[in-house]
Amino acid sequence: MIKTISKIGNSQGIIFDSALLQLAHLKVGDDVNVEVHSGGTITITPMVSQPSKEEISAVVRETMVQYARTMKKLA
Repeated sequence: MIKTISKIGNSQGIIFDSALLQLAHLKVGDDVNVEVHSGGTITITPMVSQPSKEEISAVVRETMVQYARTMKKLA
């Protein structure tokens, strides 16, 4: 896929159309890691967000409720 570097405000950038974002499983606001390799190759990698402590606790609580009988037998 060939893209053109465009002027965006006081900067330059590449516009990612919706098809490209879908293929890369990205959406507006996602964080990405940009690396420049020898020879000028640029790699853009999506950052995998880590769940918060609250999200982890909620999943653990839900699992304990859902599998309460099994957990009792295992204890």
